[in-house]
Amino acid sequence: MSDLFRDSPLGAIIRWGSRGRLLKYPEERPDWECPEVYKKPENIQAALDALRAQIILEPLPNPTEPPIPEEKEREEPEEPARAVLEKIATHREETHGAHLETIKTARTTAGVERVGTRAGLQQSRTRSDLEAAFTHATLAAGPSRPIVPATLDDGTILVDWYTTDDPANPQNWSLGKKLFVTFQICSYTMAVYMGSSIYAPGELGIMKEFGVNAQLASMGLSMYVLAYGIGPMLWSPLSEIPSIGRNPPYIITFFIFWILVIPSAVVDNFAGLIVLRFLQGFFGSPCLATGGASLQDMFSLIKLPYVLSLWALAATCGPSLGPLISGFSVTVEGWRWSMWELLWLAGPIWVLLFLCLPETSSSTILLRRAQRLRKISGDNRLKSQSEIDEANMSVSQLVKENLLRPNQMMVLDPAVGFTALYTSLIYGIYYSFFEAFPLVYNEMYHFNLGEAGLAFLSITVGVFLSIVSYWSYVRFVMEPDIMKNGLGAPEKRLVPALFASLLCPAGLFIFGWASRPDIHYLVSMLGIVVFTGGIFVVLQCIFVYLPLTYPQYAASLFAGNDLCRSTLGCAAVHFARPLYNNLGVGRGCSLLGGLTAGCVFGVYALYVFGARLRAASRFAAK
Repeated sequence: MSDLFRDSPLGAIIRWGSRGRLLKYPEERPDWECPEVYKKPENIQAALDALRAQIILEPLPNPTEPPIPEEKEREEPEEPARAVLEKIATHREETHGAHLETIKTARTTAGVERVGTRAGLQQSRTRSDLEAAFTHATLAAGPSRPIVPATLDDGTILVDWYTTDDPANPQNWSLGKKLFVTFQICSYTMAVYMGSSIYAPGELGIMKEFGVNAQLASMGLSMYVLAYGIGPMLWSPLSEIPSIGRNPPYIITFFIFWILVIPSAVVDNFAGLIVLRFLQGFFGSPCLATGGASLQDMFSLIKLPYVLSLWALAATCGPSLGPLISGFSVTVEGWRWSMWELLWLAGPIWVLLFLCLPETSSSTILLRRAQRLRKISGDNRLKSQSEIDEANMSVSQLVKENLLRPNQMMVLDPAVGFTALYTSLIYGIYYSFFEAFPLVYNEMYHFNLGEAGLAFLSITVGVFLSIVSYWSYVRFVMEPDIMKNGLGAPEKRLVPALFASLLCPAGLFIFGWASRPDIHYLVSMLGIVVFTGGIFVVLQCIFVYLPLTYPQYAASLFAGNDLCRSTLGCAAVHFARPLYNNLGVGRGCSLLGGLTAGCVFGVYALYVFGARLRAASRFAAK
């Protein structure tokens, strides 16, 4: 627990204020034993040879750990698992960009080094790289062994994890610590998403106080949604800069988000309210894209679907819980009360993050370790790979990767374009419910605002049912298949979506045509349960399929996808009311259901023709 506090934002401030005298890292303690290879770097090759001889000649103490083969010519074809283990036992070649063609590293372990999931995806250029990464994730950890740092031609020594089970590596954290960090990320995500819809029950009060119509009043919701799609285009690349890391964007922007709620609650003009709501969404957005990266930092590729679905649970349930929280209170206290509720919700979460959220980026952790080792040893040859990468990083590269690349891929790659269109459509339909629900449950069934907020719980029920079914599929079908047959084609991850995509139009048709005063309201809610369960599974499958198909560009893909979804979600807030007023709820939902039914054919086409599309793509891993 002391390490958790030391690595938190408050711990970083205390260390800075005390100039490192408080909350010391192991390297700064007088009883710390520096690994021999960092004391005498010139002996790295001798240490490497000794460790290799030890690995080859000594029997492995862990019977579950695969044997390490001897060196052999790279030209020989190998199975992915054997290739991974040979790379661990011998010199490993990694590509680090145009500025550094090839680095011959010297990691020698009898166990398996825990490589970060995000780093594993970003470094994968081919299907065999992905197979190797997944094989790596399935292997037992084995006994602790030292990791010999790599040396470059210019004498630079790349600071690495000290051992295969180095506790500083987020992949080696205890399950309890990982789950606690996951809880913080999910709470943060839920609070920001809840901040969008908590505004909705107060729209009638805003119309009355400021003298605006329903379309203008709904801008407080739509501008918030648009802003949290724009924000990640800036915050995501910042969090990938090793000298910054994940925590500063989280803590600083969430604090600004929290402060902005206060003027939103007391503002006395409509234009000011809309501007403040936009800024809230913008500064609350880092976790909406980077939260998944934080989870990738900690969990292996095999276990990642579980925690990503928990994060998606928070993201999906957040908007549905907002009207429930504010629905009862705004009828008594007025629309401003919903803003105060958001303030009370976000404040404790920010305090928890400030006190307990550790840095998860391995690039940042190793950069700071290299800085400490240089300070202690005085040897300026000690550097982390992330320092070298950052020194060669340019603004133009960041702009290209995070602004231009996603749009380029959506235009030039049919699979990326379709998945962006499909996820945007179902996201827009989801946000159209904030206009459809008042028409159905307030006007048809005469619910008050609080009771209409309870209707949104049908979304939460649908998500919980779908997450149980999805976890069951991952546990009893996907994991055994990967363990037995390897990763396989990315299209295998779309199998649950083949069935779940059928639920989307079915749920919309049920909701639309059951929304009549002579039919019990639970029937229409059942339609929402079916629709939400379908879209949740579809989104999970797509968000697993994309990084397996385009691993090198996964980060920019998600940022671009988030912007597309949020843009259509913003538009849906405004087109939903005219749509349902002019066509009626039944025909309006039928129109949207027809669009999702058309997308079902797209999902099946992606499953059947995905291999051909990947072969023709200039971005997919070959």
